[in-house]
Amino acid sequence: MKAGFVNIFGKPNAGKSTLLNAIIGEKLAIVSPKVQTTRHRIKGFLTTNDYQVIFSDTPGIIEPRYKLHEKMMLAVKNALEDADVALLIHDLKDKDLRGVDELFESLRLKVPVIVVCNKSDAVDRDTIENTTRFFSERQYGKEVICVSAKKGTNTDKLLSLILKYLPQGEPFYSADDMTDLPTRFFVSEIIREKIYELFEDEIPYHTAVIVQEFKEKSTLIKIRAEVIVNRETQKGIILGEKGSMIKKLGTISREEIEKFLQSKVFLELFVKVKPKWRDNEFHLKEYGYN
Repeated sequence: MKAGFVNIFGKPNAGKSTLLNAIIGEKLAIVSPKVQTTRHRIKGFLTTNDYQVIFSDTPGIIEPRYKLHEKMMLAVKNALEDADVALLIHDLKDKDLRGVDELFESLRLKVPVIVVCNKSDAVDRDTIENTTRFFSERQYGKEVICVSAKKGTNTDKLLSLILKYLPQGEPFYSADDMTDLPTRFFVSEIIREKIYELFEDEIPYHTAVIVQEFKEKSTLIKIRAEVIVNRETQKGIILGEKGSMIKKLGTISREEIEKFLQSKVFLELFVKVKPKWRDNEFHLKEYGYN
């Protein structure tokens, strides 16, 4: 039996969350074309009779500007410390190979590293060959592989490489478990994903979502959630004219939550203003950024 932690690192928007979802076969991490979508460390378990791989999606590595960013980078630091195998994700569309190389070097990983060049469906063969050659010459990588997480290309081969370096051990979790995070967390993440879809500019980066009530009734699940924003003007944008946007947000969020929970859902959304919540230690702890 093999068992261990396989943690995923990289720049924002490299495709870490898409890769996690593709390998696990379920949508555990929210995905958006916008950067810095992932704020938490999200674990997903892949268990068979022969192995248990505990994957961790981590926030994209950035220079912190707020306490929220510091919490996100702390999640990355913790994942660096307990990894048995590290996946370093590179976006093949990113031409700054030297910059990515410096970032990967700075992580100073002491465990087997697989460099995963993602988005192979979006670039030409020369780019794939040149990038593969570049990372193959780096000292930190045991293996280099090109994949398309979005299309699922080469993800099976990637899993085989991971198992090659995964240590022997007993499972950490039950075979029925897919994650160690509560259902409320995923509900709040689905709503936050829809905010990224519906709203432009800085609005998604100024919002947090808190599930205040989650009650399972005989015919449906009743959920009450709050969307937290920094300013009154942002509250007005989330609400929309005569409540049009909050209604739309509620509708598309409810539909996605129903798919996730396999149950009918009654969803109530409220918007609250908490000035400078991204720099407030108390609020960050309240919103789950511990």
